[in-house]
Amino acid sequence: MAGIYVHIPFCKQKCTYCDFASYPREIGKADIYFACLYQEMKGKAILTDKITFDTIYFGGGTPSFVDPKYILGAVRRLRERYKISENAEITLEVNPGTIDEEKLKVYKECGFNRFSVGLQSADDEMLKKLNRIHTKDDFIRAAQLLKGFNLSVDVMIGLENQKENNVKDSIDLAVEGGAKHISMYALTPEEGTPMYGNYLNGDLPSEDEVADLYDYGRNYLKSLGFMRYEVSNFAIPGYESRHNINYWRRGQYIGLGVAASSFIGERRFTNTEKIDEYVHCILNNKTAEVFSEEIDFAGQKEEYVMLALRTVAGINLEDYKKTFGTDFTQDYADKLNRQRKYLDITENSIAIKDEFLFVQNSIISEII
Repeated sequence: MAGIYVHIPFCKQKCTYCDFASYPREIGKADIYFACLYQEMKGKAILTDKITFDTIYFGGGTPSFVDPKYILGAVRRLRERYKISENAEITLEVNPGTIDEEKLKVYKECGFNRFSVGLQSADDEMLKKLNRIHTKDDFIRAAQLLKGFNLSVDVMIGLENQKENNVKDSIDLAVEGGAKHISMYALTPEEGTPMYGNYLNGDLPSEDEVADLYDYGRNYLKSLGFMRYEVSNFAIPGYESRHNINYWRRGQYIGLGVAASSFIGERRFTNTEKIDEYVHCILNNKTAEVFSEEIDFAGQKEEYVMLALRTVAGINLEDYKKTFGTDFTQDYADKLNRQRKYLDITENSIAIKDEFLFVQNSIISEII
């Protein structure tokens, strides 16, 4: 598998928790940005001429905020420059407050077959505190528009004053809207964001309270037929995100646009987060990369382990041996013994136990 990620950095306004490369006051630069994006597509196609891509993902920012003509242009140029499989999963991130029938007509022309909708909460007061531009009713309208498509919905936990009934309401609204995939993320208060002040003031739930909300949500989703396949991702079987699965399996991907990361061969490289710097580089026929790293053999093993242990399936021992020529249980014998109580160890696989997956970071760090 291989994927293409396209970053659209424009949005109507910035959410209080957002530390992504998103710029609400830069929409006037859309023309030059997309022109540079098309140019970058042309340049990076040389790196991937032998790769057939199985997924395309437009993220942001808010891709559904910009004029859909830009999205259509980007998709057309991707198809011109890259080998895209006939049954590719093609996803667009959508804010419920920025989609309408006219935009959807263009998205259909683009060939989008999956939409990732940022609900976050079914509570309008919580949405207001997050500085989201949409309401519960906006989501209901958006879901009606997108009826019949493969729909994924984001739900956030760890919000101020959030209780189990709030999580249930959000999940119920997503399911009623037709979601077959739900990403349930814990709010991460990043330094430099307005939300970080709430965190410092003690206004947000404690780690234990967030863990309890997560366990509640996980169990409720399971009762509705949504199976967890990665820490934050749940799906009706058959509706898992192929694009994300490719990341967790160390599949190759190309990233296009501001702040986009790529992984080709064993090289990881990332573009600048600044629009002006990105545009300047592309217009001067230079790479917009600000980071590049060749992953050595030891690093490849560590990445494989770290990514696999985020998933419910865990590490396939036969695949590990086929990939690296060594036995995982021998490579990590001492560390595995120290973490054994957190692990499900079988003849064929090693995975973090169901009840500990939410806190996998601390367990994985002890193993690698």
